[in-house]
Amino acid sequence: MVEMPKRYDPHEAEKKWMEYWEKEGIFRFDPKVKERDKIFAIDTPPPTVSGSIHMGHAFGFSQADFIARYKKMRGYNLFYPFGYDDNGLATELFVRKVKGILPRDMSREEYVKMVLEVTEEAEKEFEKLFRRMAMAFDWTLVYRTISPEVTRMSQLSFIELYEMGRAYRKEDVTIWCPSCETAIAQVEMEDKKERAKLYYIQFDVEGGEKITIATTRPELMPACVAIYVHPEDERYKHLVGKEAKLPIFGREVPIMANEDVDMEYGTGVVYHCTFGDYADIEWARAFNTDIIIVIDEQGRMNEKAGKYAGLTIREAREKIIEDLKAEGRVVKEEDVEHVVNVHERCGTPIEFRVTKQWFIKYLDLKDKWLELGRELKWYPEHMRTRYENWVKGLKWDWCISRQRKFGVPFPVWYCKKCGEIIVAKREQLPVDPFRDKPLEPCPKCGSTEFEPERDVMDTWATSSITPLINAKWEGDGKGELMDAIYPMDLRPQGHDIISFWLFNTIVKCYLHTGKLPWKVTMINGHALDPHGRKMSKSKGNVIDPRDIMDRYCADALRYWAAGTKLGDDLPFQEKDVQTGMQLINKLWNASRFVLKQLEGYEPEKLESVVRAEDAWLLAKLHDVITQVTDLFENYEYAKARKLVEQFFWHDFCDNYLEMVKQRLYNRDEYDEATIRSAQYCLYHGLLAVLKMLAPIMPYITEEIYSYYFREREGMKSIHASSWPEAEDWWKDEKAATRGDVIVELLSAIRQFKNQNRMPLNAEISRLIIPAELKDVCEEFEACIKETAKVKGIEYGDVEEGSATFTAGEKTYSIVIEV
Repeated sequence: MVEMPKRYDPHEAEKKWMEYWEKEGIFRFDPKVKERDKIFAIDTPPPTVSGSIHMGHAFGFSQADFIARYKKMRGYNLFYPFGYDDNGLATELFVRKVKGILPRDMSREEYVKMVLEVTEEAEKEFEKLFRRMAMAFDWTLVYRTISPEVTRMSQLSFIELYEMGRAYRKEDVTIWCPSCETAIAQVEMEDKKERAKLYYIQFDVEGGEKITIATTRPELMPACVAIYVHPEDERYKHLVGKEAKLPIFGREVPIMANEDVDMEYGTGVVYHCTFGDYADIEWARAFNTDIIIVIDEQGRMNEKAGKYAGLTIREAREKIIEDLKAEGRVVKEEDVEHVVNVHERCGTPIEFRVTKQWFIKYLDLKDKWLELGRELKWYPEHMRTRYENWVKGLKWDWCISRQRKFGVPFPVWYCKKCGEIIVAKREQLPVDPFRDKPLEPCPKCGSTEFEPERDVMDTWATSSITPLINAKWEGDGKGELMDAIYPMDLRPQGHDIISFWLFNTIVKCYLHTGKLPWKVTMINGHALDPHGRKMSKSKGNVIDPRDIMDRYCADALRYWAAGTKLGDDLPFQEKDVQTGMQLINKLWNASRFVLKQLEGYEPEKLESVVRAEDAWLLAKLHDVITQVTDLFENYEYAKARKLVEQFFWHDFCDNYLEMVKQRLYNRDEYDEATIRSAQYCLYHGLLAVLKMLAPIMPYITEEIYSYYFREREGMKSIHASSWPEAEDWWKDEKAATRGDVIVELLSAIRQFKNQNRMPLNAEISRLIIPAELKDVCEEFEACIKETAKVKGIEYGDVEEGSATFTAGEKTYSIVIEV
């Protein structure tokens, strides 16, 4: 056995074990093992390639990795791939920041080439981070959502959905981001509170009357198509059926009754513009109004805005208010706080435009999505509520087309002569409609002249098939690994993308396979700054996990990530990382002591131990292994970590090691069975602690394991070894309970010595213990004498003792004579 050095160098260990695990293929999936019940398949979340590495990556991925490593040690053939989501808008925004170039500034071909080069460099940084953090990914199972292989599957998915009648194209109102210049889906909006001005604007009504509306968006006045009042509002009901004249523009619009009008908001009068919000869209359909779009794709007023054409939305708002005031039309202004829908990627307020887009039809299956959500096992369970609230609130089919240059192309052309939609044949995938052509003439008119679809697919249209990507799906429910890994066992992800990734994956995978894509989902929370705030560059509170690992180590950072239950947000506190370092140092020092005492010891099969304290240690070990195993099975890694720590620090180090030192230091005073009894407990106690901590702290546990246990167990790695199993005969409630009493008794004696400034090895001539504890203490007498340096023990009535201790619900006094 190689002796452990005095100090542990975590950074040296990280480098060594990263290389070793990869070289030995410790986490490599074995494709020869295809029995489904022997495989644990994880649908790893592919991080967005946006150049930003933050604590959220360390936090969420670590928690998923705890489960992956645990399942590996439970004997499963682990399928744990890694992917990069590198074809989305976030990637384009990243490239724009790095290069300072807009897509419109260069040709499509040049732009795509540049984006691929930039993302390739960013991916290398992600790989460095995740390798150093000891993520147990199989790095031979890496995919990119823009690669030719994935592009083929994404296009195949579109074709299948098109053939089902689920993918369709139509001209309709779409949600639009003026900054990103593209349509977006409902799921990409988020609410943002903003301060605004509520303007009260007066309109003339035929017959000489006037009516006042209240709005925060006067720039939409050229798009006004109607004015609404509540049919029961006595102030205005007599005006229904008349027309009002728009200030500045002079156009007349009808005044109509609408039960949706809130009589208490503003003046109780609403001016309907196309479109300011979702209600405007509903009313346009309900009342069959005209549709006037005055904002272009870049967020500027178009020619229908008259003299305001070319102005930005903000400029138009200011100019129109200026002109309205000049006409005396603004009767009042109020400061208000209201909720604005913004694009979650860039924070720009969204607009609504009428454009041709591709959609996936799924609103008609809302009940099915709810049913599937209830079939899925959720950890924690309450996260299902977020899923259900999202499904119940759906108002739009899924818009999957984006007006971008970079992304997975639609496998679609349009006949130049008749406009017929031509979809690629499956055998020609992947296709680039700008470069490739349909295999056959137009089926409608026979023309061979085609126009390529210029839009690309939304990134979620591709990342929503990650289970199929992993299974090497070939369409029609077939695939190289479909039988082996589908449905997958686990989907880990953050709670913020339940509506994005989780829901859309259920939708697409169910439509393609008729099954849920996974059996279980585990939902993690967010990493926050030390004050409990969301980290963002604008706040200057972003913490880079690489900096923390440089100052401490990866295991200490993973220790922090295990500090809260699944689903909860966790503020980053450096003291928690420091606590992790303390545990690492204690593991190292305790292991150096234990392994030195195990020199020459070979593991043996026992059915009993000699000493009562040995039976106590094994009883406690039995309980902690049982409980920790159950906790990991239920994704409660934080409680598991806490239990192992308590056992290691309190039971194993603070007490048992002190109990056995006399035997180990003075072996010639004991028979071989008594020595081996202690060694048996040391061996199994330390090995079990290392294995139970291995999913959370893989480097330090691997390092210690390699010095002694690897050779004895015959395994290449602690992470390839079996999860600890408690022997049935270890279970002994009586030994556990009685041993706990002795622990408290010994603690009272140590405290007495400290209070009296006595060295811990100072001899006690006589110890008097209450008579009622005689039955408990007699079998531990040797332990008490050796540990506390007691010459004589007596039992009797103790009315006023030298020290007290509590065992169970009772407090006892003892007499200590020096």
